[in-house]
Amino acid sequence: MPATALFPRRLAITEIKLYLREPLATFFAIGLPLALLLILGAAIPDFREPAADMGGARPVDTHLPGMMILLSILTVAFSVMPSALVIYRERGVLRRMSTTPVRPISVLTVQLVINAVTSILATALMLIFGHLILEVPYPRMFLAFAGVFVLGSVTMFGIGLALAAVAPNSRVVQSVGAGIMFPLLFLGGMWLPRPLMPEWLLVVSDYSPTGAFGQALTDVLGNHAPSLLHLGVMVFWAAAGIVAATRWFRWE
Repeated sequence: MPATALFPRRLAITEIKLYLREPLATFFAIGLPLALLLILGAAIPDFREPAADMGGARPVDTHLPGMMILLSILTVAFSVMPSALVIYRERGVLRRMSTTPVRPISVLTVQLVINAVTSILATALMLIFGHLILEVPYPRMFLAFAGVFVLGSVTMFGIGLALAAVAPNSRVVQSVGAGIMFPLLFLGGMWLPRPLMPEWLLVVSDYSPTGAFGQALTDVLGNHAPSLLHLGVMVFWAAAGIVAATRWFRWE
């Protein structure tokens, strides 16, 4: 299938316009994580001091941006993207497209690209403004950071597609998405940093998609190589999500 069939320009422009008409999606995916990074980083002095339980690193340099990047990607993968796809299926948009030259797979491709670009933009803004305002250093291990970001994003988007595949309607996908996202954020270390978790909870976090992704982000932001365990866990969850989405996704 030619690339233009998978990503038709007119459809992409239309989808971008529709996306921009939903300011709440942009706010929660980009504005909220960026605001939390800057506000918490500036308002809490301890975040700007070396932390013994984080190997002497400043939380504002590693843990805080890692968690805000995780929040942004999960918002897109578990809320924004699944809701859009399920609404299209609910309204018969994907079914009607199956009778036109623009195939339903094109909508899926465009949605994936738009939401991936949103995550990249949110991450770039957090790195730039974090550096300018909070003096957070840019990732020195940039290739490792980019690799972890891509793998983690594929993992979360795969799970999000699986959620869109099985959700019967938009109300269910929004409720289930939120119900999954917040426990996963907890396991990722959002409210209780992983170094402070009891041993049993740390093991659960290690084998969760967000625990692995959050720790890998924190590692590379602190100029440490990510654990092979965490990389393997992300590969497993990415494969599981993609296989489930491929098996169960319905166009109508």
